[in-house]
Amino acid sequence: MPLLHVDALSRSFQSTRALASATLTIDAGEIVALMGANGAGKSTLVKILSGVLPADSGTITLKQQPYAPKTPAEAAAAGVVTVHQSTDLVGAPGLTVADTLLLTRFTERSQPFFVSRSAIRRQAQAILDAAGFDLPLDRDFADLSAADRQLVAIARALANKADLLILDEPTASLSIEESRRLFDILKRLRDGGLAILYISHRTADLEAIADRVLVLRGGVVAWAFQRPVDFAAAIETMIGRKLQSARPDARIANGAPVLEMRGARLRPDAAAFDLAVHEGEVVAITGVLGAGKSRLLSAIFGAGHLADEEMFLDGRPHHPKTPAEAIAAGVAMAAEDRHRSSLMPANWPGSSVAATISLPHLAKWYPHGFLFGGRERREAEKAITRLRIKASGPQAPIASLSGGNQQKVVLARWEAEPSRLLLLDEPFQGVDVGARHDIIQAIRSRSDRATLIATSDPEEAFEVADRILVIDHHSLVAAPQGTPTDISREIHA
Repeated sequence: MPLLHVDALSRSFQSTRALASATLTIDAGEIVALMGANGAGKSTLVKILSGVLPADSGTITLKQQPYAPKTPAEAAAAGVVTVHQSTDLVGAPGLTVADTLLLTRFTERSQPFFVSRSAIRRQAQAILDAAGFDLPLDRDFADLSAADRQLVAIARALANKADLLILDEPTASLSIEESRRLFDILKRLRDGGLAILYISHRTADLEAIADRVLVLRGGVVAWAFQRPVDFAAAIETMIGRKLQSARPDARIANGAPVLEMRGARLRPDAAAFDLAVHEGEVVAITGVLGAGKSRLLSAIFGAGHLADEEMFLDGRPHHPKTPAEAIAAGVAMAAEDRHRSSLMPANWPGSSVAATISLPHLAKWYPHGFLFGGRERREAEKAITRLRIKASGPQAPIASLSGGNQQKVVLARWEAEPSRLLLLDEPFQGVDVGARHDIIQAIRSRSDRATLIATSDPEEAFEVADRILVIDHHSLVAAPQGTPTDISREIHA
């Protein structure tokens, strides 16, 4: 008998049907990967299994018993633990890593009324040791990188006595080495009898770890693939069409550069480098996590600083002290973590598709302070059509959109006004193959600006860029000609 059996599960949101009689099984001791285009119903399925949402119809059995959790706590108590893609709710500013790892344990009745700091650190270290992670126990959770926050979430989930572990894009913010370490841990847990539902858009992840792949399309499980998996067929099943994934024809950069940096240093101890990005050119910077990709883009956008540089935008000195100064100069940026940097929380003013697009342009669009919805609505309607955003309309809550569609809205924000330089930090994080294709087309269709992209995935860089640079120890070098594998070898040489 399977550990988990989902039978004819359905869920609708007003007129949108997210799940339509989805059926699947997961056995103990196997890793089942779930593929699906953005909007296919993956998030809805996970929320139902996690106790966040109820199903409209259908049944679930866990360990041959009816399973219908009303809260995530009920799901965890029953043996189903979920690590979501966004880690915003894992910890909070003011809590250390040790506190965050033990957060759920503090409410247990078995815990003593008084807990010493040494006991907390000892228990937290045991959790990290079991997970195989090396994290600073005393660092504030808010100061951690996206990768380290993800590791904290995974380590805390592994500390629970789970029968089924659900991972939603767990490697989105991890380096290749961190991903490999995670895969080793998951395989060890699988061999110990744990069932794992693994959701990812990265076929390399699934190829490395999945025993079985299920393809969700239109709210139903459209196909199941046994190992070895034909990922070309799986992707075509997922998006419903053939998709050619190849490097675009590189455009020759002519004329003066839009962005030029001379003798730049990201840190005082790093080697100096030069960088030029021309109008109509897409340049991708790739490298391991922590190599300096985000630091470079943030400095260009006025959200950070360089140790030393001469920087020019269209031939004029460019030294913005704030993002507002950079935007005024014609620089736009979509930062790495869209949930923390680009999207308003649900139920806040500005949490719709239209308001998300208009947010940085309010002063320009409404100079007298009176807000009229016409401009917002028109820009949102154009974006929905041009970028093929799956949304009910301009006023659709941004939280109701899938990750790929949210990322399209973030891109649409900076398409709404002309810019000379577009900075994109990990623009394909949590984005499926089909949505990635749409975003790449939108990026490359503009010849009136320069685009600089930071990505930790050489395959993504290969697909989008005219030119690829590798960043290593906070300095830039030219990437080798060849395949993503060749670039990856250069990164990890």
